[in-house]
Amino acid sequence: MPKIKTRRAAAKRFTQTGSGEYRRNKAFKSHILEKKSPKRKRNLRKATLVSDADYGRVKRMLPYA
Repeated sequence: MPKIKTRRAAAKRFTQTGSGEYRRNKAFKSHILEKKSPKRKRNLRKATLVSDADYGRVKRMLPYA
């Protein structure tokens, strides 16, 4: 059986935690930051987990993660 290729774009965006969940960074932090409150920008810094609805798709893109 041949090896499965990893989606490189996904490999750069997601990391697997010890319990098998996937960690991701939040969106909306790259530009148009003046109108966003400091609290909102501060919370966007924190990483979060991939939702249950997207877990299967991320898992398929990272077969060896």
